[in-house]
Amino acid sequence: MSYNEPPNYGTPPPPPAGGYGTGGFAGGDHPQGTTILILGILGLVCCGPLGIAAWVMGNKAIQEIDANPSAYTNRGTINAGRICGMIASILMVVGIVVYGIIFVVALGNS
Repeated sequence: MSYNEPPNYGTPPPPPAGGYGTGGFAGGDHPQGTTILILGILGLVCCGPLGIAAWVMGNKAIQEIDANPSAYTNRGTINAGRICGMIASILMVVGIVVYGIIFVVALGNS
């Protein structure tokens, strides 16, 4: 061995063993998560009845997630769409009541 060569220590040791992990499949997104969010947002922005659909679909998806929590990872997205659907539905009902009151008052004054 000369002084210019690096010393040869043999084969490097194997990497350390991995941890225990999660024990299998970690889950994926619920297939209706994005649809529920889009319906909830559209219900808020332009079409109130879509909020009802988002609310109903969101409740069903949350029940599916609660039944098997490790299967799906997008509970937050579904919850956001469901809440937007709730708000859209409530605003739609309030708007119908207000228009009804205005209609009754307008008929009463004529």
